[in-house]
Amino acid sequence: MIYLNGQWQSVETAQIAVLDRGFLFGDGIYEVIPVYSRHPFRLDEHLGRLEASLASVRLTNPHPRETWRELVLEAISRHSFDDQSVYLQVTRGAGPNRDFPFPTSAQPSVFIYPMPLTTPSAETKAKGVSAITKADIRWLRCDIKAIALLANVLLRNEALAAGCAESVLLRDGMLTEGAASNIFVVKDGLLLAPPKSHLMLSGITYDLVLELAKQHGVPHEIRPVSEAEIRTADELWMTSSTKEVLAITTLDGFPVGTGRPGPMNAQMDAYYQTYKDSVLRQGGDT
Repeated sequence: MIYLNGQWQSVETAQIAVLDRGFLFGDGIYEVIPVYSRHPFRLDEHLGRLEASLASVRLTNPHPRETWRELVLEAISRHSFDDQSVYLQVTRGAGPNRDFPFPTSAQPSVFIYPMPLTTPSAETKAKGVSAITKADIRWLRCDIKAIALLANVLLRNEALAAGCAESVLLRDGMLTEGAASNIFVVKDGLLLAPPKSHLMLSGITYDLVLELAKQHGVPHEIRPVSEAEIRTADELWMTSSTKEVLAITTLDGFPVGTGRPGPMNAQMDAYYQTYKDSVLRQGGDT
């Protein structure tokens, strides 16, 4: 069951107007909320980012935060799987024709789609994944979680075509993020993270990793990270709501560090899993 503009219905029968601006222009925003044991992960933070994205593109928020909360919780309750990934999408709605100016009469279109949450297997975590570097060809407002993701789709599929899991993106010789993840670097025992800016989407998992680093005394710095530091890193990680904290062990065909997940990755993954089991699954971080 999915939610579309006020109705819960089958995903197979749901329909949208062909003049919906999300369909025509990619004129909309989205959020993805992980759910552990039926408890949404940092729901207020995700809804806050949803509100910020809506405001950034001047799209009227169709619901107050409490209504969004109720809809997400109902979406979770309507499905049998305990761990979920709840997708929220808001578009500007359908105008009278295909034209660039915002239509004054359009009502936002709201779509909520719960899916099973799939995280990396123990085998994948033990081996790590491969990645390639690519020039960051996206627009200059990557901090907005917009549904216009064609550049990300192309970059991610270039990685998949090369037998890799992710593209690590570089702009003017500096790290921004991955096509569908944030990227962390470990060098000489120091965890490095690029700072939040308009050139990257700051993930909720990115925030949690830095909180865990601070809580457990892991040496870390938030600062610009150069391409040279990526290529000489002892460890690289990709983080996201579905990948959690996953080691990148090969970059552009060359091993990262020893070519195996490093000790700091194992340490951070253990912190993350403990937090997930003792806090997230208990509903202590909603």
